[in-house]
Amino acid sequence: MTTKISFFGATGTVTGSRHMLEADGKKMLIDCGLFQGLKKNRLRNWDPFPVPPSDIDRILLTHAHIDHSGYIPRFCKNGFSGKINCTHATHELCKIMLMDSGHLQEEDAKWANKKGFSKHKPALPLYTQQDAEKSLKQFDGYHYGEDFHLTDNVRVKFKDAGHILGSSFVDVKVKENGESKRIFFSGDLGSPLRPILHDPVQAYEVDYLILESTYGDRLHTDSHGSRDQELARVINDSVKRGGVLLIPSFAVERSQELLYYIRELEEKNIIPSVPVYLDSPMAINSTRVFEKMTSLYDFEAKLQLLDKKNILSPKQITYTKDVNDSKALADIKGPAIILSASGMLQGGRILHHLQQRISKPENTVLFVGYQAEGTRGRSLLEGKREVKIHGQKLPVKAKIENISGFSGHADYNEIIAWLMGFNRPPIKTFIVHGEPDASKALAEKIQTKFGWDTVIPKFEETFELK
Repeated sequence: MTTKISFFGATGTVTGSRHMLEADGKKMLIDCGLFQGLKKNRLRNWDPFPVPPSDIDRILLTHAHIDHSGYIPRFCKNGFSGKINCTHATHELCKIMLMDSGHLQEEDAKWANKKGFSKHKPALPLYTQQDAEKSLKQFDGYHYGEDFHLTDNVRVKFKDAGHILGSSFVDVKVKENGESKRIFFSGDLGSPLRPILHDPVQAYEVDYLILESTYGDRLHTDSHGSRDQELARVINDSVKRGGVLLIPSFAVERSQELLYYIRELEEKNIIPSVPVYLDSPMAINSTRVFEKMTSLYDFEAKLQLLDKKNILSPKQITYTKDVNDSKALADIKGPAIILSASGMLQGGRILHHLQQRISKPENTVLFVGYQAEGTRGRSLLEGKREVKIHGQKLPVKAKIENISGFSGHADYNEIIAWLMGFNRPPIKTFIVHGEPDASKALAEKIQTKFGWDTVIPKFEETFELK
């Protein structure tokens, strides 16, 4: 039986990761993510999946980010009944993120019905919290490097991708006609030399590589050595102007990394201590997971723990889980810092803070992660002077800042450096999870540097892995 791979997401876009591998009579879905960004992409979340979910035997999940995991409740609701395999940390984070996603789906539908700005009457959630809770019963966690078999001829292993806590490469080994082949899914390849996490592990003996290309045409403009200095510059500028610094931050990894750096800058007296509000139940709960799973920290972070440092706690940190506490932040005066989700301004509490503060010039909005095409974050970075929030058009007068070095994705130099460690060329390298220009640029760089056979798959395209 021929091994095949089909691409049902993350083609021509950075979201909606869904790759189906067929081997030894089994169908495996590697990642089951939500499409985000442009409306034409988001609408795909409502389309029937190209293969009946009941026909899929297993989901192999690279990590907990919603563009990789967020379609799972809908997929299970529509008939998938198999196991969902991932690392233990990914399982813990999905307990938080999928429940939060279900809650946001319900809240957004409620708000749209209340304000009447949806074309659908009534607006319905893609899935509910209850759907998310049901899907979590199908998860089954593994440690990094632990082998498990789907059949006698299909072996799977998760390896540390260095992207977020628990993120993994999915390493699949298939025996077919007396020979073995290894199919290696990068998920999101982490940017090295970041705090808390290990660098991505090196891959070897890969026959088919499925490689992300989010930053395939870009370098992180600020070097790793200067991103904390850039953060210090933005914070100090915000303090001088007496405003509130809003940081739309992904609840998992980015929020924790920012808390780490703010605490470190305070300790070195590079910035003054100001009130810091972590206004995201998901980020707060994720921080608790980080504090519990210290075995996954890198060597430097563990050394700081031995020195009795609470590495994720600035001096004036306040967690605002309660809705009323969050609303009360509207009354605070600067200088102060508010970290809140979502990172691309697509939903969540950050929109309410933005609505209150985007039109006041003393405030600052700082982006520290990738902003997908079609998101509010992308439009602000592109210099749009008006933003629509909850049906209201608002002038943009706050200062807009961007620090790309905080991205959890490797840039193209870091991707190429990782590929240099391969002991032999893959038979074929599939370039996914990138906007068209980024995927094309990375494919060309790989061909020029290594001479490898690269392919940029189209949506619903299938390939035989001979």
